[in-house]
Amino acid sequence: MSNELRLRTIVGILLILLASGGLYLGGLPFWLLLVVAGVLMQGEWGGLTGASAEHRKLAMFAVSVPLALLCPIAAGVSWIAFTSMAAAFFFVMLVTRSARLALGIIYVCLPVMALLYLREQTPDIYGLMLAFWALALVWATDIGAYFAGRAIGGPRLAPRISPSKTWAGLGGGVLAALVVGFLLHRFGNLPIQLAAASGLLAVAAQLGDLLESAMKRRAGVKDSGTLLPGHGGVLDRLDGVVAVAPLAALLYLLLVMP
Repeated sequence: MSNELRLRTIVGILLILLASGGLYLGGLPFWLLLVVAGVLMQGEWGGLTGASAEHRKLAMFAVSVPLALLCPIAAGVSWIAFTSMAAAFFFVMLVTRSARLALGIIYVCLPVMALLYLREQTPDIYGLMLAFWALALVWATDIGAYFAGRAIGGPRLAPRISPSKTWAGLGGGVLAALVVGFLLHRFGNLPIQLAAASGLLAVAAQLGDLLESAMKRRAGVKDSGTLLPGHGGVLDRLDGVVAVAPLAALLYLLLVMP
């Protein structure tokens, strides 16, 4: 194993442990973890859009308002928080005159809302399993895509955006996500509808990755940041979660909720 892969693996495991710890505790610890990640993501998003340092700070402050309202002892996941997100979006767009920078508010807040919504489902162990499903299938997709892509290779998925991604990698990611989904159905009481939808969410995870790759290519950078050794920035690690979490919550609402 190369030193780069070893470092990437160690940091990746630590990140999974951190996310799993916050997820297990739920409530305030999980919310706080998501808030920190969200504010950092907004800062990196601003960098990718070419915003000035002043405008990036403004957007980071603006996104902190809806994120704060999502606190379990404040408004929580509610129309108040959703309206605050919309207000923050229009505020940033009007002040900075940059719709691309303002879109970061939506990009950050929606997955945070979705994860908190899934985690707060009752009983507590059920909410824990739902939120874990949304995160674990992204991890499984990344791992499955990485190893299938290296082992099989073949045609590129989107050579102009991300030359390293292959159709074989996508297939491996979908298969790995389905395995996680059906294991959680078998041993964790995950509804069969959501287990079957895990493959669709794996595709969404790859699309989220490609969207961020396109932004980085346009900005002329390799990574969204340098905070995480071997991984780049927070956006580099959570681009799949950004796409998957809202869709997972929507599928739960449409397919499971009475």
